[in-house]
Amino acid sequence: MTEASTVVRVAARGEGVTADGRHVPFAAPGDRLLENGMIEAGPHHQTPPCRHFPECGGCQLQHLDDAAWSQFIVDRIAGALAGQGLSAEIRAPALSPPRTRRRATLHAEPSGRVGFAVEKSHAIVDLAECHVLAPELFALVAPLRRLIHVLRPRRRLDIHLTLADQGVDLLVNGIMPEGLAAAEAITAFAETNRLARMAFDEGYGPEARWEPDAVTITLGGVPVPLPPASFLQATREGEAALVQAVKSIVGEASIVADLFAGLGTFAFAMPGRVYAAEAGREAIMALKAAAARSHRQVFTEHRDLYRRPLTPAELDRFGAIVIDPPRAGAKEQAEALAASRAPRLAYVSCNPSSFARDVKVITEGGWQIDWIQPVGQFRWSTHVELAASLSRNS
Repeated sequence: MTEASTVVRVAARGEGVTADGRHVPFAAPGDRLLENGMIEAGPHHQTPPCRHFPECGGCQLQHLDDAAWSQFIVDRIAGALAGQGLSAEIRAPALSPPRTRRRATLHAEPSGRVGFAVEKSHAIVDLAECHVLAPELFALVAPLRRLIHVLRPRRRLDIHLTLADQGVDLLVNGIMPEGLAAAEAITAFAETNRLARMAFDEGYGPEARWEPDAVTITLGGVPVPLPPASFLQATREGEAALVQAVKSIVGEASIVADLFAGLGTFAFAMPGRVYAAEAGREAIMALKAAAARSHRQVFTEHRDLYRRPLTPAELDRFGAIVIDPPRAGAKEQAEALAASRAPRLAYVSCNPSSFARDVKVITEGGWQIDWIQPVGQFRWSTHVELAASLSRNS
């Protein structure tokens, strides 16, 4: 067996790559590709813990141990930077443990099947176990099957689950149940499973059918109103790692800009005054209400940062800037950041490619990358998150 047949890395989509460039599905670094096409497991190849792997699209990397998964995350970021001619110190990834995902979208068929979609397919894996979902979320899978039979949907449903302060917040997209039998079934389901809220949306906006108390999510010690299916960091551990990294970058800055602020994950963790900009109306209104009730110095603006990014003159007023854009990145805002004179920048990203593209623009404006903290909060997936520290060249 030659060294050419040894798997040396894991590619972006999760397949192993041998030293001579062959791609091998479900192979880990250190595995060997035998002449008959079989894989001889190496030191980083673990037995996948879930019976649904690899059919279920919820995970792609259950065959990797934590060391190999960490290296995959680092390689993804380093590769994206190299593609832009950049390099930086990349710290050891912060990995979320199994069974800690606090938000997820499952799918349900009229037949009662409930689960994630099959990889690269619309078919649904009927979940019998799950090693990534928080137990509070997975506990609803079997009861949901029974509820689906009562509601009798005519098409596939999307079920958004979020673990809020008061319990599980559940939004069902694709149906608006009518009639006494449906109403009684929904109430019984919500009561029995101690839901925080249950809402339905047939395309005209969510309608809550059960919400005994106002639903909140605590961010930075502040209870924030939680609109249905709102964006949150996927795990508490992942959120804590990102917040810690951002706080270390911001330091003691007396006034901070939080761009693409969402519900305030970073805004409420900052020590000084915060300007928070967000395009989502429900999110920014929730942030504003929470700031007012908690008497925090967070000043909000409903602002589309793609159409109307902050100008260099506006950015220059802040001692530090935090930016956490969607997967597409923030090209227009990056151009303004490059021209600004703010001293410190925390860039949080869920897409190494758009991050590297934006940071290339920013560094060309006289900034440098100090370090990058990767975060693996989508357990055993190819999804990568990070927080990067940038500062002005002296």
